[in-house]
Amino acid sequence: MDIDFTPKHDYFVGIDSDGCAFDTMELKHKECFAPNTIYHWHLQSISKYAREAIEFVNLYSKSRGINRFPALIEVLQWLQKRPEVKARGVKIEIPQEVVEWMNKETKLGNITLAEKVKETNDPVLKKTLAWSIEVNETIDKIVGEGVPPFPFVRESLQKFEGKADIMVVSATPQAALVKEWDNQGLLPFVQAICGQEAGTKKESLQWSKKYPANHTLMIGDAPGDYKAAVANNALFFPINPGAEEKSWERFFNEGIGRFLGNSFAGDYQQELLADFDTHLPVLPPWKSE
Repeated sequence: MDIDFTPKHDYFVGIDSDGCAFDTMELKHKECFAPNTIYHWHLQSISKYAREAIEFVNLYSKSRGINRFPALIEVLQWLQKRPEVKARGVKIEIPQEVVEWMNKETKLGNITLAEKVKETNDPVLKKTLAWSIEVNETIDKIVGEGVPPFPFVRESLQKFEGKADIMVVSATPQAALVKEWDNQGLLPFVQAICGQEAGTKKESLQWSKKYPANHTLMIGDAPGDYKAAVANNALFFPINPGAEEKSWERFFNEGIGRFLGNSFAGDYQQELLADFDTHLPVLPPWKSE
């Protein structure tokens, strides 16, 4: 996907969407991803453990916020290792065809996957595409139009008017992002929306390199957002999972002023990162070591 992005102001702000600007992560993964993953990947007999793995990977771990396809592989890998799953005689297969596709493709979305399916007619890739399409359909139905942004998101965007260029940087499909931001009347604040079809978050944030040092900021709720910021020499403001409202209030009252006042980098940034690191574990609750 080609993005025409021309700087209009001296500052750049990238914002993740699901779980960061909008309180949609729990709804999408628990009510949309989990049922479809259990159905399409035949995990009915271990649905309890499948749900735990799905929620851990996508919501409660340092993998939070990653693209759905590597998330699917990670979920299956955790289930493959789990003693309770083995005890039930369930054999979890890792779809290597999907792994191979991910290793070669950076724009991990339904469009590129559909192209690969057309090229190869591979049954596993077909299955993966059917799962992903149905996830989108369920999200469109379940999430609908009724999920507003977190408190202080709109106010923060308003505070940046005339001062910073805003880009939505997300692993969510483009159409869903446009719909969600438009339904809440937030599109006028945004110069561009980069969903999964635009590439990785790291790739989308490359536009920030057009701005002066310390004039670029990524706002996110996952370690992947921070890594994308670091790769592009951008500052990072974390929206802490489980404390989103408090994080946005702090950003509105304190973070924006520091960013625009060039006092964000250094000790303040490190303080934010240290707090952020405590919110997401490396190991799931069923594995203590």
